[in-house]
Amino acid sequence: MLTDTPANQFIGRFFYQQPLRTRVILAQLPFSLTVALAVVMIAFLYPSLLNNPQLVISLWLNGFLLGASILVPWDKLPRASFLVIPYLDFVAVAFFREGIQALLSSAGVLVLFPIFWICASGFAPKTAVISSTVASLLIVWNPIFQSGQPTPEALIRPLLFPFMMLGFAIAVVLLTSSMNGQRATLEAKDRLLHAALTESQKRERLLETIVDTVGVGVVAVDAQGNDLLMNATQAAIHALGRPHDIADPREKELLLFAPDWAPLSEDARPVRRAILGESFTNYQIWIGAGEQARALSTTARTIHYDDNTTDGAVIAFHDVTDMVNALAAKDDFVANVSHEFRTPLTAIQSYLALALETPGLRPQEVEQYLEIAERNAQRLAGLVSDLLTTASLTVERAPNDVARLLADSLSSAAPAAAANAVTVESHCQEPLLAMVDGVRISQVLDNLVSNAVKYSPDGGTLTVRAWADGTDLHCQVKDTGLGMNTTERAGVFTKFFRAGSALERGIPGIGLGLMISKTIIDTHGGTLTMDSEPGAGTTMSFVIPACVLSPDTDLN
Repeated sequence: MLTDTPANQFIGRFFYQQPLRTRVILAQLPFSLTVALAVVMIAFLYPSLLNNPQLVISLWLNGFLLGASILVPWDKLPRASFLVIPYLDFVAVAFFREGIQALLSSAGVLVLFPIFWICASGFAPKTAVISSTVASLLIVWNPIFQSGQPTPEALIRPLLFPFMMLGFAIAVVLLTSSMNGQRATLEAKDRLLHAALTESQKRERLLETIVDTVGVGVVAVDAQGNDLLMNATQAAIHALGRPHDIADPREKELLLFAPDWAPLSEDARPVRRAILGESFTNYQIWIGAGEQARALSTTARTIHYDDNTTDGAVIAFHDVTDMVNALAAKDDFVANVSHEFRTPLTAIQSYLALALETPGLRPQEVEQYLEIAERNAQRLAGLVSDLLTTASLTVERAPNDVARLLADSLSSAAPAAAANAVTVESHCQEPLLAMVDGVRISQVLDNLVSNAVKYSPDGGTLTVRAWADGTDLHCQVKDTGLGMNTTERAGVFTKFFRAGSALERGIPGIGLGLMISKTIIDTHGGTLTMDSEPGAGTTMSFVIPACVLSPDTDLN
């Protein structure tokens, strides 16, 4: 039985993967080398035999056949035409045997080479067995017929050799058939494995593409917590939690925190909980520190098999920072609105109560109380107006002196500036006539100036500039107050946004002023921009194109 060893597989694959000419050379080479070795022995022991005509014919024929194996383009000839080489090898063996019969009577064993070649070729196995046996028989009978004494006894005596060659030929055919069958089976298995590998690679690429497409971080881990799969989103999230001094941190080393910013213990971390067999949904954590910190909602499911065993888990990380910030902003907005409404309402109620309940009040005192109540009522109306202002607001353009509007805003902010020890500097072209909505532009200027004063609680300088550049109106409000970081600058024009520094210091506001101001400037066809750095102050600038009028324009 043919043993399917790795060596046999390697040799078989090496041989059959070669071009046909190379295979012919490799098949003929052992015979030619054996003959060459025999010639060396003859030259050393009996050099006189080299003059034997039959030996000379055999050697020339052997050289010719080796040369033909090398030079003939067998792949361009009819199929199996190369078998002419081993059949002619029988002739070379016959002449070689007769040429050295006196020295080496066993030279006929050389027929094993062509017999093996013919029978292992896989072409016409029955013909190969018969022809190999007949050739072996003719080789041993040839001397008998040449002697002129072909007696039955002489013909029967050497029959053992042809029968041995018959058995050898049959064994080679059977082994070759078995090996070819096994090779075909291996090739079929190889094709199946290759197809399965290709399909597996396609599925893996599909899975990677899918998980990289979703906007949720996904990581699959084994039972020990080692990563099996991580999509691009999760890789970015993972990088946020990496400490600066650890290149490849384990989960217990990541910067993970509870919703109240307490550091998460090892057993409270999502991956650890998952590999311990827990399944959970919407488990909220924070990852990272400082401005880069993100809020995550995590979900985990354990990997279960049909036999109820588990091996690892899949954990999803959903970035919910915006939602958490929105909820916090909502709570802050409600608190701020309540505070902003409570102050004027309390004043209105108090002064109306004084006017109604205090006996003997003089008319001047009643008028004073009512004026204070009216002022606070107007403040309430302004707050309600801010809350109702949307991007659909309209403007009614008319000739207005922007210099006068700016002076009014600075005058209104003067008490607050004095309270905060803020020095006000104004540089405004006078007159500065422009076709704008005076009420709305006054609202913008009030918001920008009041913000500059509010966000300079420790004093500083407020510089206001307004000028015309051709027909474009430019205005700049610059303070040296608290300033804002990158994250705060990104949200400054959104509804209900409050800077962290304002919340920490308890600076009042509901986060609508800048959003409304931007909407007004946009509606005028202009742009409102901001430049700010923490601790270095903020500069608010707006430009309204093609609105500046000639100085001699009649405002009436």
